[in-house]
Amino acid sequence: MQRFVWVRFSAVLKKEFLHILRDRASLIMAVAMPIAMLLIFGYAINTDVEHLPTVVWDQAQTVDSRELITSIRNTQYMDPDNYVQGYKEIEGYLDSGKARAAVIIPPDFGKKIQGMKKASVQVLVDGSDPTVARAVMSAVQMLGLNKSLQLQSERIVALGTASGQEMPLNLETRVWYNPDMKSRVFNIPALIGLILQSVIAMLTSFSIVREKERGTMEQLVVTPIRPLELMLGKLLPYVVIGFVSMSLIMATGIFWFGVVPIGSVPLLFLLSTLFLVTILAIGLLISSIAKTQLQAMQMTFIMLLPSILLSGFIFPRETMPKFLHLLGGLLPLTYFLKIVRGIFLKGVGIQYLWQDTLVLCAFAVILLAIASKKFKKNLD
Repeated sequence: MQRFVWVRFSAVLKKEFLHILRDRASLIMAVAMPIAMLLIFGYAINTDVEHLPTVVWDQAQTVDSRELITSIRNTQYMDPDNYVQGYKEIEGYLDSGKARAAVIIPPDFGKKIQGMKKASVQVLVDGSDPTVARAVMSAVQMLGLNKSLQLQSERIVALGTASGQEMPLNLETRVWYNPDMKSRVFNIPALIGLILQSVIAMLTSFSIVREKERGTMEQLVVTPIRPLELMLGKLLPYVVIGFVSMSLIMATGIFWFGVVPIGSVPLLFLLSTLFLVTILAIGLLISSIAKTQLQAMQMTFIMLLPSILLSGFIFPRETMPKFLHLLGGLLPLTYFLKIVRGIFLKGVGIQYLWQDTLVLCAFAVILLAIASKKFKKNLD
């Protein structure tokens, strides 16, 4: 058995530390990223559902109806800030995602409360996110019970006896889009975007970095091929791969998990093109910065975790602090999730998705321009 020599060991140890210190990208990832991720995830992982945007149709316009709206606000679960004048407007708010719940107070609400009769109020809940829907329904049931007990006590004082056995207030809840509140109906569509982002970005970045590592990029540079031709030739195959992957994911979701899109599939594929171009640009940008496939994988991984937590993939963005909400707005996946869930769960068209589509267009143009410029600079 060979003797352990400390001189040789210390030389290798010193050499490895020097390599780590010279590799600034890896050093920054090792030191700064754990702290940054802890701060981001510590605030982003929030299962408490609070201050959800809520729309109200108050047909009674009485003191009692306004007191009920105030009670809804005091639960801290819902913020009834938007007022409408009909079901059509309510449908627009829920379809577009501008509201997660709707409260409909009938015209005779105040008359029944004052007449000591049973009054009913309808509460519509966006069930596309089961976690949010269950929290809202639980809050509504608790509110209905508390208000009923309060009204019952007031009637006992006024009449000297209980006015019947029924609860004076009935808050009827109705779940839209995902009536059974199945988690897979919410998660499967979102996985289309997350898987596409992870696979396509990594494949694109690896493709070009691999050329650098093997030394074949220099061989391509000295050929008559132009930078634009080289870039498009490298990227377009991954567009095809992206559509094939998306088709396979959708087929698996439909035939295996039973999650069938309600809206237009051609529209989904059309809008997915913008998302694919954006992810390809990100992959090209990563490949222009990374020197090795390991660095490319690390950068892709860094993008993956915030995308899961800040885009609304798992946790509702309304519950996040303002800073993280804005940070999530810088992720293309945030807008694609709204599109894919809107088409899958709500069956909405471009009239409710045009804003997210425009943002994805802006991402695609800006990121592709930056990535192309960086790519050409590296070639030069």
